[in-house]
Amino acid sequence: MTDMSSTQATPSDIPARLQLVRQEMALAAEAAGRDVHSMKLVAVAKTVPVPAIEEAIGAGQRVFGENRVQEAHAKWPALKERHTDIELHLVGPLQSNKVREAVALFDVIETVDRPKLARALAEEMVRTAKRPRLFVQVNTGEEAQKAGVAPGELADFIALCRDTFGLAIEGLMCIPPFDEEPAMHFALLAKLADQLELRELSMGMSGDFARAISFGATYVRIGTAIFGERA
Repeated sequence: MTDMSSTQATPSDIPARLQLVRQEMALAAEAAGRDVHSMKLVAVAKTVPVPAIEEAIGAGQRVFGENRVQEAHAKWPALKERHTDIELHLVGPLQSNKVREAVALFDVIETVDRPKLARALAEEMVRTAKRPRLFVQVNTGEEAQKAGVAPGELADFIALCRDTFGLAIEGLMCIPPFDEEPAMHFALLAKLADQLELRELSMGMSGDFARAISFGATYVRIGTAIFGERA
């Protein structure tokens, strides 16, 4: 994999970086015997200014991710008004007091991870009739400091989301431990999704998305390889 992540990208670099990531996704898909069209690239725009995002949009990118509701709220309403086919994912933790803003702004919320949040999402979705797609974040490494549902508690949590709160859970998301081989975490997430009959898998970032694709990722979340190192 070509390393383009060591420097901060200028807007003029972004189309070339995007093209390289897409080529690497295609190669990984071919190696895994998968159709590249069965997966989507989520361009993670955390701390990325609007002009750089516009460059990515101009290069054909339509699926983006943000880590924080407040930052997304400052950038994306106007961007989505100008580009009505954008799909925006929340890929960072969601506080219950930000649920109203999140439901209004995001098309996909990938980080559902506790009953209180599931209840708040259900109530807001009933109130507004907006239905963002929902993934459950799984703490595959069972790290005490990291958000996400423990693998052993996942089936019960998804049943609670569906049966008690009426939420349609479509997929799973994970962030493997920084200091561990990600492949075993991707394999675990894929196994859990298969057991629970969930079709979407959000896994893999700039340094490991090819491996995630080999384990069945349907969304890969890539920021640095597209936009460069954060300022």
